[in-house]
Amino acid sequence: MAEGSRDQGGVGTTDPEEDSPNMIVYRKIEDIVTRIQDEKAGGVAIRTVKSFLSKIPSVVSGADIVQWLMKNLSIEDPAEAIHLGSLVAAHGYIFPISDHVLTLKDDGTLYRFQSPYFWPSNCWEPENTDYAIYLCKRTMQNKARLELADYEAENLARLQRAFARKWEFIFMQAEAQVKIDRKKDKADRKILDSQERAFWDVHRPVPGCVNTTEMDIRKCRRERNPHRVKKSVYGVPDDGQSQPSPIHISSQPTRKATREDVQKEITFLNIQLDRHCMKVSKVADSLMSYTEQFVEYDPFVSATEPSNPWISDDASFWDLEASRDPSQQRVKKWGFSLEEALKDPAGRDQFLKFLESEFSSENLRFWLAVQDLKRRPLQEVSSRAQEIWQEFLAEGAPSSINLDSHSFERTSQNLKDPGRYSYEDAQEHIFKLMKSDSYARFLRSNIYQDLLLARKKQPADTEQGRRTSLEKFTRSVGKSLTGKRLTGLMQSS
Repeated sequence: MAEGSRDQGGVGTTDPEEDSPNMIVYRKIEDIVTRIQDEKAGGVAIRTVKSFLSKIPSVVSGADIVQWLMKNLSIEDPAEAIHLGSLVAAHGYIFPISDHVLTLKDDGTLYRFQSPYFWPSNCWEPENTDYAIYLCKRTMQNKARLELADYEAENLARLQRAFARKWEFIFMQAEAQVKIDRKKDKADRKILDSQERAFWDVHRPVPGCVNTTEMDIRKCRRERNPHRVKKSVYGVPDDGQSQPSPIHISSQPTRKATREDVQKEITFLNIQLDRHCMKVSKVADSLMSYTEQFVEYDPFVSATEPSNPWISDDASFWDLEASRDPSQQRVKKWGFSLEEALKDPAGRDQFLKFLESEFSSENLRFWLAVQDLKRRPLQEVSSRAQEIWQEFLAEGAPSSINLDSHSFERTSQNLKDPGRYSYEDAQEHIFKLMKSDSYARFLRSNIYQDLLLARKKQPADTEQGRRTSLEKFTRSVGKSLTGKRLTGLMQSS
């Protein structure tokens, strides 16, 4: 136990210079940045620039930085000085105040120096909780310059889903920091906001920009201490496993890819390119419309007639659903999709009757034969598959169907070793033909429309028949009573 405590203490007090493989680079950059800021030793003058309606404190121009680099570092080519300055900016030591692309420009663009607290030499490994607090804090401040960009709004929504259980804690942390920031001077607060945003531009950069905080894997392998010390930007304790960044995922060492691996990756990427993608909002709308469409057919949501067999011993509901005399609700369901029409035995019979009237019933009979093949015992599959071929696909078949060349070739190859799914491609092709052509005409046909209207009128017709018979009975009784009264009057007179 004592040894374990000493080991943990050693990890917690590790010298950052020994822990970070980039520390040599950081020290050289910080030496240059310190010299640039030292005005007494010939550094760049940090000034406050007046704009139209406000003042911009503590800034320098990009041209001043480039001139200083060329003069003090003996650089003759301006492009080399711009490149060196861009490397310094990419690591977050200087940053532009007008945009979030960390590069140096040799013009009048205004730059600001980063606070030493946020320098990379402090070995920052900010957690997603820190990033969530920062974004949440930005939403609380009603300032146009602090408005979230599109990619930041997407990251905030993603983090809110990931940290749903402790989002209240994150919100409270952000709210507390906003209250502290409001007590600071306006100019200091503006500088701090820009420095904090530049820090996250380095660790969660704009899409398309390079993340300079990711370490080279060869340097990581040379680390003396592989157990890195986690540091929270806002002092939030990490109570669990850290989740990967919503933008960047650090690369892991892998074996050298072979030719087969590359070929598999190419095949996978081609499949991903051809895959149909859909927005979550559209998927949600489709799910809601589907639910609304089928809600009256769900016995657990809507009342069923005559009774619900799932909560009672009465099975008459199932008998009515399986009968060949469909109700108006069942006939209406056939219009939802071809799948629903073929699930219902009565709907299947009516659709077959319609196809026979159009002399194209072989398509549905082939589809039903393949469905039956899938449920056959294994010993009967081979013979039944050959029978289907002779009836629908062989040359001179009595019920020939129209297949495309690709489906026909695939089916021919499958029948060399026949199985339950030998006709899968052909069945799918025929189903699409029926769905796009025959099914649409079936819904407009007199067979379906008459059946749908007849089922709708059936209750009204029954009630009307009852009323008509009652009226006839009343009229006959009235006539007989009137005749009897006339006869009595005549006799009395």
